[in-house]
Amino acid sequence: MTERHTALRRVWTRFAAVAAVTGLLLAGVVAAPAASAASLPGWLSTRGATIVTATGAPYTIKAVAWFGMETSNCAPHGLWSIPLDEGLAKIAAMGFTTVRLPFSNECLAAGRTTSIDANANPGLVSLTPLKLMDTVIARAKAHGLSVILDRHRPDSGAQSELWYTAQYPEKRWIDDWTMLAARYKNDSTVIGVDLHNEPHGPACWNCGDPARDWRAAATRAGNAVLAVNPRLLIIVEGVERQNDGTSTWWGGGLKDVRSAPVTLSVKNRVVYSPHDYPASVYAQQWFSDPRYPANLPAVWDANWGYLAKENIAPVLLGEFGTKLETASDRAWLATLVDYLAQRRISYAYWSFNPNSGDTGGLVADDWRTLQIAKLAALRPILTPAPQPSPTATPKPTASPKPTVTPTASPKPTISPSVSPKPTVTPVPTPRPTAGSSPAVAVTWIPQSAWGDGYVSELTVRATGPVASWSVSWESPGATAVTNAWGMTCGIRSSTITCRGDGWAGSLAPDQTVRVGLQVVAPSAPSAPRLSVTAN
Repeated sequence: MTERHTALRRVWTRFAAVAAVTGLLLAGVVAAPAASAASLPGWLSTRGATIVTATGAPYTIKAVAWFGMETSNCAPHGLWSIPLDEGLAKIAAMGFTTVRLPFSNECLAAGRTTSIDANANPGLVSLTPLKLMDTVIARAKAHGLSVILDRHRPDSGAQSELWYTAQYPEKRWIDDWTMLAARYKNDSTVIGVDLHNEPHGPACWNCGDPARDWRAAATRAGNAVLAVNPRLLIIVEGVERQNDGTSTWWGGGLKDVRSAPVTLSVKNRVVYSPHDYPASVYAQQWFSDPRYPANLPAVWDANWGYLAKENIAPVLLGEFGTKLETASDRAWLATLVDYLAQRRISYAYWSFNPNSGDTGGLVADDWRTLQIAKLAALRPILTPAPQPSPTATPKPTASPKPTVTPTASPKPTISPSVSPKPTVTPVPTPRPTAGSSPAVAVTWIPQSAWGDGYVSELTVRATGPVASWSVSWESPGATAVTNAWGMTCGIRSSTITCRGDGWAGSLAPDQTVRVGLQVVAPSAPSAPRLSVTAN
């Protein structure tokens, strides 16, 4: 009887959460879109493991990422479908207080954006990416939202392991950060700077090698930013490989902060920011622990949670997200939300965008339909409420609707897919592989297609140990692969060949990964014959 009552209670609790989220969001978006600028917290600082306002009141950052300014579009994605204000109103009504805004150094210097619809956003089409960033920040303020600037990658093509590349050296990285610090020096809407997204691979913590030591680089950049604006929070991510030999998510390892913290010239400004994802993104060893998901808090405590638990420094979980399609993912998210709520840890959910290939987003492909199940799962750490309308934006005269040519490459914790404006609603029906090797089975999953390109994903399942694998197929008329995640791809005579790379390069027995790519082509193959090899 007790078990039955418990089950019924869980069903009722879930129903109530969904109903609450649905009702509040409808009220918030339709009746009263967002908060006023008066609700902004102003400049923040730290005290032990707590972020505090100027009056000393504890403050929890509740952010969501809206990506796109780090891609070749140099603009938040979805502006080909919805007005900027509509997206920000939705974010505020969901209960978030902050937008994490990824950008690339390449976009900061670019002269134009692409894929902004002139009818939906008539005042944005002609702006440079930097001017567009100004506008996003100004409109976020009008909706009662703070902004965290996230240097997501140096160029707009792919995530870099280190904070610099041959084309974008450390000096350029720091110079761009000091430029942005000066640009928004008098605007407390911008509360913090995430110095570099997801250091991984050779990146180390306090190893003493100037070319790889992320802690030392973060110290240099953080001090440079604070010399311009000493009131900003300096957000420092972790590394993949920790000094005790353990590995975790890209940017997720902060175990070594205990013995070697980042010490800056201005006190009380450092916030540490790990990333964490579920088994559907990558099958970390702890997901196969028989105690799962009860083992997760100990994993988090060891890698980064101890900073908050022992009152050492504030933590902002900088990325976490899921498509919420498996029982394992649902257990992971429920456990993580409870962990964040109990410890009052700040966070930035990945993502608002629906076109993150390994997590999806909080809205559907139309950029308007809410993902109610996800919002219900996040409800314990959100506070949706209808609030006053934001300051109005003058409506310029609409210009003719341009041709939308999105060529994006979003998130890379394990880089996502891109779903530019499709001509039809994507139907991701799995297609069985037509050819496979004894050690690998591959399934083709179409995502979206438009006039001159498509996005597709593939699930790759290892039936035995796999050191390397590749897959190829015919894609008539294909001329380029503009983005790929988990693979390195090339084209020869309309044949696309992709090889597993990085986190998806080698596979353990029974491991499944989901990879994908974006292709320039006149049409998308619906069920191509896949030729698969594995070693």
